[in-house]
Amino acid sequence: MGLQLMNCFKCGSRIEFSERVGYRAACPQCGYSLHVCLNCDFYDSAFNNHCREPQAERVVDKDRGNFCEYFSARKGSEAPPAVRAPDARAKLEALFKKKR
Repeated sequence: MGLQLMNCFKCGSRIEFSERVGYRAACPQCGYSLHVCLNCDFYDSAFNNHCREPQAERVVDKDRGNFCEYFSARKGSEAPPAVRAPDARAKLEALFKKKR
């Protein structure tokens, strides 16, 4: 595995890593845990339990460190799908809005 980049969801810092992100890994800038759902490539608020990995156990606090074995660091500067969710929800609500 070569050198990879990810962004901390909390402060936005770019972080380089060459191995799997460990359970206790922390952002060198803000000190917040990196092994959180919001930093995971499988995180997607459109899916059940906000995770595209169907075998992953439910994690209640998506912004807290966890021990999920399916964690895969979100690469580069990709924003989690949760950022797009409110916009999609607004479009759906507008589509099914009751007419007066």
